[in-house]
Amino acid sequence: MPRTAASALALLASALLTLPITTTPAAAKTAAPKPKADWDGFVKQTVERWFVIDPSTAVYQGAHQYDGQLPDWSAAGLNRKATFLKGVIARAGTFGKLTEAQRFERAYLVQVAKGQLFWLTDADTPHRNPSFYVGGGLDPNVYLSRDYAPPAVRMKALIRFFDAVPRAATQIRTNLNQPLPATFLYYGIAGFSGFADAYANDAPRAFADVKDAKLQAQMKASSLRASAAMKGLAEWLKTQKAGGDYALGADRFARMLSATEAVDAPVATIAAAGKADLERNRAALVEACAAFAPGKDVPTCVDKMNAEKPVGGPVAEATRQIPDLEAFVRSHDLVSIPGTEKALVRPSPPYNAQNSAYIDPAGPLDKGLPSIYYISPPDPSWPKEKQDAYIPGVADLMFTTVHEVMPGHFLQFLHSNRAASPVGRLFVGYAFAEGWAHYTEEMMWEAGLGNGDPKVHIGQLSNALLRDCRLLSAIGLHTGGMTVAESKALFREQCFQDEGNADQQSARGTYDPAYLNYTLGKLMIRRLRTDWTATRGGRASWRAFHDGFLSFGGPPIPLIRQTMLKEDAPHALF
Repeated sequence: MPRTAASALALLASALLTLPITTTPAAAKTAAPKPKADWDGFVKQTVERWFVIDPSTAVYQGAHQYDGQLPDWSAAGLNRKATFLKGVIARAGTFGKLTEAQRFERAYLVQVAKGQLFWLTDADTPHRNPSFYVGGGLDPNVYLSRDYAPPAVRMKALIRFFDAVPRAATQIRTNLNQPLPATFLYYGIAGFSGFADAYANDAPRAFADVKDAKLQAQMKASSLRASAAMKGLAEWLKTQKAGGDYALGADRFARMLSATEAVDAPVATIAAAGKADLERNRAALVEACAAFAPGKDVPTCVDKMNAEKPVGGPVAEATRQIPDLEAFVRSHDLVSIPGTEKALVRPSPPYNAQNSAYIDPAGPLDKGLPSIYYISPPDPSWPKEKQDAYIPGVADLMFTTVHEVMPGHFLQFLHSNRAASPVGRLFVGYAFAEGWAHYTEEMMWEAGLGNGDPKVHIGQLSNALLRDCRLLSAIGLHTGGMTVAESKALFREQCFQDEGNADQQSARGTYDPAYLNYTLGKLMIRRLRTDWTATRGGRASWRAFHDGFLSFGGPPIPLIRQTMLKEDAPHALF
């Protein structure tokens, strides 16, 4: 999962709420007046103000003039953010005589604003969900891991960042003022405690070689203050009694899909498509297991596949897998690989260990920097048997590396960072990013990865079933009264996940209802590929389809379908 899926767009100073309209005085009394504002100028102004609203996202995208800043999460700041987003939607609708590309860009920009407005106001995540903050700017990783500037420069930026954290912690504590479900509390405690540890320990270690005693003293003092603020927030959450409902409800869940992904299909239709995909993948798994572990049941077969653990650990194995996968993509002419950037593999920091694996791609404004593919170790508090089971088998890990790196997220961001539109470069949606990455797993198997080895196929299918259960769990948890225990049983019994993954996935579904987008996005892309390639040579046109799809940046997939197939209106077919 990339950093974009968790990004939250934040605030604007009150003086910037009204986007200015630029005018050009007439050169002479007879000269015709020029338009008040052109579309490209509006997009430029909007992006500039969006960066002021959310300096954390600006920094992540490589706009380092915002280094060290955090969003304003006060009540007034949240209200200003909502007003800004509504203004973007309203102003975008006033432009006429746009080109086809500009009309697409407008639909894209408006959908981004609608999606952010949903999470801010309709779902009320700032007051109901710690994930708004854990994924909303408190991560120091940009300063620690990206070599965008000399260490002393990044160290100064990080000190400013740390100086802003105590104020942010006070705002968070004020906002999370209602009983939170147990899974939300657990997530918040883990996230804020992890930040406390990272601030106090990881940051000083990252800059230990900077030979400036004054800076080192400032770093120590600021990092400890920031760490204490996060630790205090986590300790406060520990005192809170669990309560409240994690479910969005059927109507709000449908509004989430419409606002964030332009998907207006009935939830029941989406659930049926997810169930059909689960049954398709289960049937394929039974067939693969019959060849790989004859006479054994499916759980035993999956356990056998996962018993082949990576030599030297998953980080070392993933590092070996990346060049082989890149060679496969090139030799099979599947999709273009622009640029020369690389993906490096590292263990994930403790504060983000809830994600078993994810990539931190370099932003479009950071040129030539590597991306970091993080793999999480098991929770050290678990029993050894549970920890051992959590470490993926080699075949399973291969498709995680496909998903996160090649030709998944890493390659996808190489394309989006080069999109023609600034909206496409800066705003990559959840279903686009995760849908593409998940789609590539099955696409690579179809293209011949593994040479038909049933063990490799089981690795691909295990990942596919995990995402099928996410879709069904999200819908069940948020629209069907499903409990966390029932969700865990779904992952264990229907999708053959180990206990540790089932624990994490069932909990995640409560605070990340949009994690159905992995399968939903995959299904939409597969249907679009079928329909687009049907008149363009079928398999022979896969590369053209993939390059065309990725060229848009990261908009809602129904908008891409409408454009690529020249349909009259967006349709989310799957």
